[in-house]
Amino acid sequence: MSLPTILSLPSPFPLENGQQLPGLDIAYHTYGKRAADDSNVVWVCHALTANSDVFDWWAGLFGPGCLFDPERYFIVCANNLGSCYGSTGPLSQNPEQGTPYLHDFPLVTIRDMVRAHEALRQHLGIAKFHLLIGGSQGGQQALEWAIQQPDLADNLALIATNAWHSPWGIAFNESQRLAIATDPSWREYAEHAGRQGMKTARSIALLSYRNYQTYGRSQQTPDIQQSDNFPAASYQRYQGEKLAKRFNAFSYWALSKAMDAHQVARDRASAEAALAAVRARTLAVSISSDLLFPPEEQVYLAEQIPDAQYASIDSFYGHDGFLTETQALSKVLEAFLRPGKPEALAEPVVGALAGVAGVL
Repeated sequence: MSLPTILSLPSPFPLENGQQLPGLDIAYHTYGKRAADDSNVVWVCHALTANSDVFDWWAGLFGPGCLFDPERYFIVCANNLGSCYGSTGPLSQNPEQGTPYLHDFPLVTIRDMVRAHEALRQHLGIAKFHLLIGGSQGGQQALEWAIQQPDLADNLALIATNAWHSPWGIAFNESQRLAIATDPSWREYAEHAGRQGMKTARSIALLSYRNYQTYGRSQQTPDIQQSDNFPAASYQRYQGEKLAKRFNAFSYWALSKAMDAHQVARDRASAEAALAAVRARTLAVSISSDLLFPPEEQVYLAEQIPDAQYASIDSFYGHDGFLTETQALSKVLEAFLRPGKPEALAEPVVGALAGVAGVL
């Protein structure tokens, strides 16, 4: 991951819950050269534990030689409010205490994240997006932004996401937070608190990111005599350790809470009315085997957003497919961004089944 640029805004930043942050840091990356009329701007909203370096975690879709090549597009990605990758979050200094917020970091929502993105957009002086794109929690942000500012983006790509977080998704998130809370260190006011619990939380999350078939193919033991230390068990431990080395339990807690609070109907007439306000050309993309954000959630988006298109990627990798199936995703996005070729989205696109680890 390359180092981000940090925008520091000293004014108080009000939150949806009525609290406020005394100031705001926004970590972000830009790539490529911006057109004078903003006709080549692609703004990426990232998922739960990703960062603002989109070339780092969405390689194959973004980067030199990819569909979104910096030689052609001006690409912007900002780190989410509440994260531990440079934007204001639980590890940031609480000026009232002179120490990091940690347990005292306030509840933030998807709408708060969007308002932070909006502050960066205004700072950069960008008037228009050619494309606003996000997957999973990133898609929740992109959708909310498109509802709030219907004329901001010409095109909108919503991948493996939803109009509100489901009880199923909230239950998975709460189970992960319960795992963090069982770690005795979680009661401490220390940056390392909850680290062991987060390993367990990640193993729970993986069960929702993948599925029965994924584990059956990738973690099957070839030795029928084996009675312990199975590949699936060591894989869970490995993924927990991997996340613990690069992320923080306080941010994991805060961002999962923000995902739970996602609801486009809040303070609006209805979800249908909110989605009807979107004016960007919209593509909703499903991953066929997604258990966490099942295809019916993207079908609903396509049905409710005026003139939206729908595409399905037939993938073996469950929710993680939105990160791993970059070849298939490139195909459907390229077809969407070429008006006049809707037939290219009519049939499910078969994923490459590439064994790349996702970063949610």
